[in-house]
Amino acid sequence: MLVIDWFYVVHGLKNWGRDTSGTALMEAVMLFPVLITTLMGVYDVGNVIVLNQKTITSSQVAADLIARNATTNTGSLNEAIDGARLAYEPYQISNFGIDVASIRFDALRRPEILWRHTEGMAPNQAAIQSIDGLSEEGEGMVIVTVRYSYTPHFGQMFVNQVPMQEVAYARGRRSATVQWR
Repeated sequence: MLVIDWFYVVHGLKNWGRDTSGTALMEAVMLFPVLITTLMGVYDVGNVIVLNQKTITSSQVAADLIARNATTNTGSLNEAIDGARLAYEPYQISNFGIDVASIRFDALRRPEILWRHTEGMAPNQAAIQSIDGLSEEGEGMVIVTVRYSYTPHFGQMFVNQVPMQEVAYARGRRSATVQWR
């Protein structure tokens, strides 16, 4: 017959409850998933911030390269677009789109498109409408819109993609408008 001495059982349970030797381990086990999740979130947020800055740089690079000359052609336009893509190095640019338009203002100060080139996105009509009445007849500008979508590495369960868009406006350096030749 087995005899249980309840005094020792109760005393053992009290001592086990007061024992703090495993407390740090248990706290670490409970906090580890929170810390890892935070670390992965910071990584994705950091990438979004960097890529947003690269989107701004990309649009400005393309606008500046196109506005440098009085005329442009397919070769120089492609070089400007390649420069815009290079602004994203070392990141992948599979979700990259660009819309380039050369604008001249008519007698009613409305923008009219001289030429336009769009890749990987729909033309940005809002950017052209936003400059209505901005300048005098015969004046012009180059408008470059760059779109980029970032797919988070760790946050895909929360956000599928983070879309970014930047519009750059540039005046021609050598002439009022940049013509296509």
